[in-house]
Order: sequence, then structure tokens, then C-alpha cells
Amino acid sequence: MNDVQIEQLRVPETLDGDGAADFLRAVDVSRQVRLNTWGNDDLAYTGAEMLALCHDPYEWYVMLVARLGGEIVGRAGVAMPLDDDTELAHVTLDVLPSAQGHGIGRKLLEAAETFVQGENRHIVVVETNHSAADAAAGGEDAVPAANGAGSLPLSSREARFAFSAGYQLEQVEQFSSCALPLNPVRAQELSDGAKAAQAGKYDVHGWTDHCPDRWAADVVRLERGQDPEGGNTWDVARLRESEELSLQTGRHTLVSAAECVATGSLVGFTSISVLGYREDVVFQDDTVLAEEHRGQELGLRIKVANMERLAREFPQSRTVYTWNAADNAYMLAVNAKLGFAAAGITGQWQKDFAAAL
Repeated sequence: MNDVQIEQLRVPETLDGDGAADFLRAVDVSRQVRLNTWGNDDLAYTGAEMLALCHDPYEWYVMLVARLGGEIVGRAGVAMPLDDDTELAHVTLDVLPSAQGHGIGRKLLEAAETFVQGENRHIVVVETNHSAADAAAGGEDAVPAANGAGSLPLSSREARFAFSAGYQLEQVEQFSSCALPLNPVRAQELSDGAKAAQAGKYDVHGWTDHCPDRWAADVVRLERGQDPEGGNTWDVARLRESEELSLQTGRHTLVSAAECVATGSLVGFTSISVLGYREDVVFQDDTVLAEEHRGQELGLRIKVANMERLAREFPQSRTVYTWNAADNAYMLAVNAKLGFAAAGITGQWQKDFAAAL
């Protein structure tokens, strides 16, 4: 009765077709795990969102499930990029709290590792999530991140699991949330202060879902600057395809961008995603600034503009979430001015199977 069985889950064509019941059960396992970690299910995928993820043309997504007594009590989501970083696989593990103690997480991870190595992926990344209270525990057993600042305590069950499985803590990110809408008086104060610091050197533009043709090449250039090695496949055609795919899933993207008046080119942008299946929870995505234009409160100005745009177009939004590297003091300070508060910590753990040979 207590034997654990691991199997690959067949992705259904629709949410009411063959295999949909098991698929939705696995999705609900993830929801319950996030509810247990964060106290809400704001960060949980809906069935429709997970189904869209499984059909992403740029990423192969495989789901493994663990059954205990025939019931699905755990799952491993395995995401494998198809264009860039083809040596990489991201593994997300979820095990119901009521099913812990049976070695389910270890068996799921081992199965995922075996699967990805069979697909010639040798770098595996595992993410662990920690409440703000857990992350603040620290202690002598804290594991420091290999890149940037931050650490995670081995007193945390999740950190101890990844560490004992041979993973190295690569990076720690702060997870923050901000109640919406942004206070209009505060927004005006922040915007006016930023404009005063910039002395008319910049104009701000905004759009929803579709980047104007005038700015498309600039957005691609800024995106490529974020990832010089892996950004070669990102071009205007790929940008347009990405916009279309987002709309097909019901997702909306709001962007505010800064133009340098002297050159007529964009020097920064910020984006917010509104999910297709719930509009009350939104996510802050990239904020990109050209290095030579930093230090002038430009990031603050475009983020304020985008949150004001959000309030106009999606007034039902109540919370925005964001992640930042623990050592990104600039963006953390900007977010603090906007009203973001720390909600937790995520750890990125990595194992390179090729290096172990």
C-alpha cells in the first residue's frame, strides 16, 4: 500500500479529454504545495496555464508523477530549452506535505535526473522556496550562494534536501510582493522626483501586448544585452512570435520604455505580465536599463509608469510579485520605494553531471 511508483504523465490534448483527471490532480498537488509554503495559491499554475506550458514551442516540458497507494501525491516538472542552453534542464519538485517521509522527493529527483541525462542534458537546476521567516533563520549551517550574495540554512528541509542530493547553491533571489493599486499621490511624488533628476533627457512610452514597430529593434537590442551569449536567437521575428504566443494563452504584457531624447533610441524598458486565467495576481518581469543610463532614477520612473498603466487597464489586479537577485541593491531599493515587501526567498541549485565524470 505504501509503495511509491514513479511514472511519466501523458499530457492531455484538452482539460476534459483522456488523461485530464491525472493531469489536473498533478497540477493541484503543485497548488497545495505553494499554499503550504506561501499561505496562498497566488503562485500556482491553473490547469490551463500548465497545459499551455506543456505545449511551449521553445521548451520541452515533461511531467513525472509519484503515486502512493495509487494516488498522485508528488510531481516533477522537467523543463528543457530547445533553442539556447540545450545542455540544461530545470526541475521543479512538489510533494504533498502529508506524503513526506516516504522518500518521494528523492525518487522523483532521481527519475528526473535519469530522464534528462538520457536526453543529453548534463546540467540540472532545482529551485527551492523558503518563507521570509525560514530564510532569516541563518545560523552556522548556512550555505552561501556561489554567485552573488545570500545563503540558505540547512535547517530548512528544502535546502537540506538539495544539498544532500549533491547540488550547489548557485544563486539566492528575494521574492517580494506589492499591494495594488499604487497610491496615486505616492506615484506622482516618485514620478516627479525622477523627472527632476533627469532634466528632460528622457521620454517615456508605453504599450500593451504589441511593441510598436518603431521600438521593436531597440527592445531586441536591450534584451540581447541581458544575455550576450544566449541572445543571438532573439530577433524581431522571435519577439513577434512571443507576443502572439502570449496572447494565445490569454496573457497580457504591459511595457513602459524610456527613450533617450538626444539619440531617439530606447535605453530601457520594464514589463508586467497579467495571466490569462486570473487578473488579480500579476508578475513583474524584466526591467532592463542600458548601463550608461543607470543611476538617474530611470528604472523607478518607468516602473511607476507601468504600474499606473496596470491600474488603468487592469483595475482588478490586487498584488504584483517580483524576484531579484539578493545582491541587486539598486533594484531592491527601487522596489522598496514602490512599496514592495519581502515575502520569501528562492534558491537556485545546480548539479553538473559532466563535471562529475
